[in-house]
Amino acid sequence: MSTFLQLLFSSLESGSVYALAALGIIIIFRTSKMTNFAQGSLGMFNAFVATIVLISNNFSPLLAALAGMISAFMTGVAVDLAIMRRAKQVSPLAKQIITFGLIMLFSGIAPMIFGTSPLSFPRFIDEGTLKLASASITHNALFNITVGVTIMLFLFYFLQNTKWGLAVRVTASNEQTARLMGVPTNIVTMGAWAVAAALGTLSALMLAPAITVNISMMDNVQINALIACVLGGFQTFYGPVIGAYIIGLSKNMLSYYVSSTWGDAILYTLILSFIVFRPNGIIGKKIIKKV
Repeated sequence: MSTFLQLLFSSLESGSVYALAALGIIIIFRTSKMTNFAQGSLGMFNAFVATIVLISNNFSPLLAALAGMISAFMTGVAVDLAIMRRAKQVSPLAKQIITFGLIMLFSGIAPMIFGTSPLSFPRFIDEGTLKLASASITHNALFNITVGVTIMLFLFYFLQNTKWGLAVRVTASNEQTARLMGVPTNIVTMGAWAVAAALGTLSALMLAPAITVNISMMDNVQINALIACVLGGFQTFYGPVIGAYIIGLSKNMLSYYVSSTWGDAILYTLILSFIVFRPNGIIGKKIIKKV
């Protein structure tokens, strides 16, 4: 029982990392009708910013993370204004190819600015563990889980119960109609990029203490976040979040109880099999266009 609880808490922490990245991807997809393959690279770049701020100014990890998220917010705005808005009229496929270009851009700029050596980012809460039914979980893991869930619940509340949340949902439903109704779709899209970049940065900083801040730190997170979007369904904001937690839980359980070598391969095979029978994902619905 203690082992199961240990795996459960670990899964919730890794699931929160995947879920934040997946939520950033789905926000951009719903507002811009494109898949952002550069979500991880944006998070990586601004995780470097946060780490440099921490090292240079002797800030606490929380203040450095806040600085990194502010930097990410501005980076997202700059990407939308300088690049994506200029490609407004190109096809969705071309936009997705542009995001691959963003990966190369940020992966190339990061070592030029911050150097090639990995940097260390400490835990938000350095010490302390909580005992629960003979299982132990660090205070930092609890903090990561709580922050991740709180931010996601806040965003869901914002989307469902505020004027700007309505603007996002209307834009996600039909951008052209939203524009005719007076919704500032350009601002909505710009905000989506800014929020997505900030979520990716927080995801990277949650992960950083375990693997250091380096150029490839978000590669695995990006892959699992994209798979979470496919598994949960691209038609809702919360489907990918559910998919992310399922992936986080399944990866740990399969690796421990089935095979540490083949656990990931088994999981991806099961997800692929599920998608064959339900291509729109767990929450997704089939869209029928009426002529």
